[in-house]
Amino acid sequence: MNPRAASPQRAPERWPLLDRDDWTGREARHHQRVDALLEGHLHRRRHGIAHPVEDFLFTYYSHRPAQLRRWHPGAGAGLAGGVLPAGPGESFYTEVPGGVALDVDRFLAKRGETASFVSSLLRAVHGRTANLGCFGLHEWAMLYKLRPGEARHSQLPLRLGAEGTDRVVESHRIRCSHFDAYRFFTDEARPRNELRPTRDSQTRMDQPGCLHATMDLYKWAYKLTPAVPGELVADCFELARDVRELDMRASPYDLSAYGYTPVPIETREGKAEYAAAQRRFAERASDLRSQLLRVCELLTADA
Repeated sequence: MNPRAASPQRAPERWPLLDRDDWTGREARHHQRVDALLEGHLHRRRHGIAHPVEDFLFTYYSHRPAQLRRWHPGAGAGLAGGVLPAGPGESFYTEVPGGVALDVDRFLAKRGETASFVSSLLRAVHGRTANLGCFGLHEWAMLYKLRPGEARHSQLPLRLGAEGTDRVVESHRIRCSHFDAYRFFTDEARPRNELRPTRDSQTRMDQPGCLHATMDLYKWAYKLTPAVPGELVADCFELARDVRELDMRASPYDLSAYGYTPVPIETREGKAEYAAAQRRFAERASDLRSQLLRVCELLTADA
């Protein structure tokens, strides 16, 4: 890497520098961890095999496997020696005494608007009480009154059939607060939602119990790369992967051919199982959200 010449910096000159053994060790551990997480997906991709659960993180989100594998120390730390492997994000580094660190001014000049939005959204969600009463009905509303073959995963059978799926939607209160779930509701299901989330209302409406808001921590982490440490991006990816599994197990689809047991949210027992898992995910997400907010604070320190 050839970092651009040093410019006046606000925080980076005061950040500790990792010595070569520290940062190469962290990088190697990150590669090992991410390679294990990606192994199944990359194998299937090479052989043209689709997976209705695990492919989501690579089709819905724009972060590619090679980008996830890339390690950065993140805001708050630099790298001693002034030499980094070439790769994505290198243009955001600059020389500091004894090494290189993130050029905060340059980063904010390009991604400041994103950082401001992410900070506002995460702070708002962090201060709210989790709502655990949605029971994953967004996936059911995405299938309501569809004709055969129109579903996103039309190759998968429905546990209750089309009529049974529609009855679940009709017999439940639906209060989906997440725009990126609501926007996939069928035209017939949309009026049944008690809320009307929009992109502009996301900061007001997202809440920490929402599975999609939790999965989106991965999106916010990679959108702030290289300011976010590689380990934290991987933590958010792993949480999103686990949440996606629950999301689909609680859906109308029959995933038994892929080894998944259903969470039958149409039953009292299934609702209890779903809410308990939701609570555990909200707890994991709270810690990661705090860490991402800390990154935002480091980016704006002394501004």
